[in-house]
Amino acid sequence: MRIGELAERAGTTTRTLRYYESRGLLPARRDGNGHRTYDERDLRLLRQIRTLQDFGFGLEETRPFVECLRAGHPAGDSCPASLAVYRRKLDELDALIGELGEARRTVARQLTRAERARDRLAADALVPGGPEPECELGGQR
Repeated sequence: MRIGELAERAGTTTRTLRYYESRGLLPARRDGNGHRTYDERDLRLLRQIRTLQDFGFGLEETRPFVECLRAGHPAGDSCPASLAVYRRKLDELDALIGELGEARRTVARQLTRAERARDRLAADALVPGGPEPECELGGQR
């Protein structure tokens, strides 16, 4: 099949396919007229790449999966190098989850502090001669 058909079947663009070819992820075969030609194996490689990218894998992280398929394995993740990428990605995700958890805790503490400060100001404002409410962000009244 030609590049346009492969792009359509894979749900991508010809530009993307040429980029994958330049990165060595997609084979560069040409027919007698110089046109790029592809087969079902190439479609399978592309689907593997696209699936992994949809899950947040970088293009280079897909390489071991592609090489595993090219080596004739039934699945791109049946090789040790692919499993190592899975492990690294899980470690990366766990670290990000930890960072997000800490960010959430920080925001929750800030919200609690701000609500308490607001409640104190509101209570003080009800007392005759109490302070005028003040915006903490701009310091303006």
